[in-house]
Amino acid sequence: MQDGSRGSGMEAKKGTRTGFTTGACATACARAALLLLAGREAGEVEITLPLGQKARFAICRSEAGPGWALAATIKDGGDDPDVTHGAEIRACVSLLDEPGLVHFAQGEGVGQVTRPGLGLELGQPAINPVPRKMMIEHALAALAELGWQGKGVEITVSVRDGEAIAKKTLNGRLGILGGISILGRSGIVHPYSHAAYIASITQAVDVALAQGADRVVLTTGGQTEGYAQGLLPGLPEACFIQMGDFVGKALEHCALRGVARVIMVAQVGKAAKLAQGMLHTHAGKGAVDLGFLASLASQAGAPEAEAAAIAGANTARHAYEMSLGQAWAQGFYQSIAEHSARVARDFKPGTYSVESWLLDFEGNTLAKAALPAA
Repeated sequence: MQDGSRGSGMEAKKGTRTGFTTGACATACARAALLLLAGREAGEVEITLPLGQKARFAICRSEAGPGWALAATIKDGGDDPDVTHGAEIRACVSLLDEPGLVHFAQGEGVGQVTRPGLGLELGQPAINPVPRKMMIEHALAALAELGWQGKGVEITVSVRDGEAIAKKTLNGRLGILGGISILGRSGIVHPYSHAAYIASITQAVDVALAQGADRVVLTTGGQTEGYAQGLLPGLPEACFIQMGDFVGKALEHCALRGVARVIMVAQVGKAAKLAQGMLHTHAGKGAVDLGFLASLASQAGAPEAEAAAIAGANTARHAYEMSLGQAWAQGFYQSIAEHSARVARDFKPGTYSVESWLLDFEGNTLAKAALPAA
């Protein structure tokens, strides 16, 4: 169990302490606010994170009025604090007379979606799909626990000084206006920028080889790893390695240790960055080159106007959404996979063979490319 007031614990070595996402914080606050609405003020609450871990969060603020209640917590980013580290995340709740409905309203400091390509409807608060799912599940469970099965709930997430914090992010360029995004796929923030995480990748490669693995599957995170495991059900768990954004570091160690076969699994954003030659795919290291994607679409047969639309897309996901149903789409996906495989193979020529698997956002395979060791 992890404590939201201390990340993974004060005893953790410097550089290894995990923290929590804004989505996990908002979920904890929504649960605390519902308890408060029922007259049960909590100094801390426990939630279940998307991958099944339990986590506790200290509640720093509780308020209630006629028909509403609010709770807040302070976000702890662990040893990889980003601009939201230390931010006060809040959730205000009120009951609805529609059983089972969970409605999200935009609160102060949370951005509004104004451009496509983010997997959210335009005009909605910028609360990403996994945090939405977390809050819905916890809200419905709390309603049942409190005897309010015939009710629904409106959740308004807000962030103190969120609009100012957002100016330090890429949100404005992505069309998220007025505040930050509520993010997180696993609920946990890992110290990706530290040597400790890179060391965990190299150790994972070593463990896989020690168990006799003939290949490793490098994924960009927990979600893609889960999809990859579903696509390769007979492969031992040790073969699956979350490389995060550290593509180059992972490949470097595979070459060093003599891994013969590397399978890389990614969705369009990370795959596109690798395809254009980026071996560190964190957003802070650079953006997707949409002109490059437009050229791949054009080579796949996209008409000039459609290729131009790709060049003007808001995100790589937006470019992908534009391609759906187009006659040239499959060639476009295949080209992304082939370019990413070539970049990975040529990074350490003569060492490993590479397969690049491009997945959609539901885990379906869009394209695969395989190249022998050069």
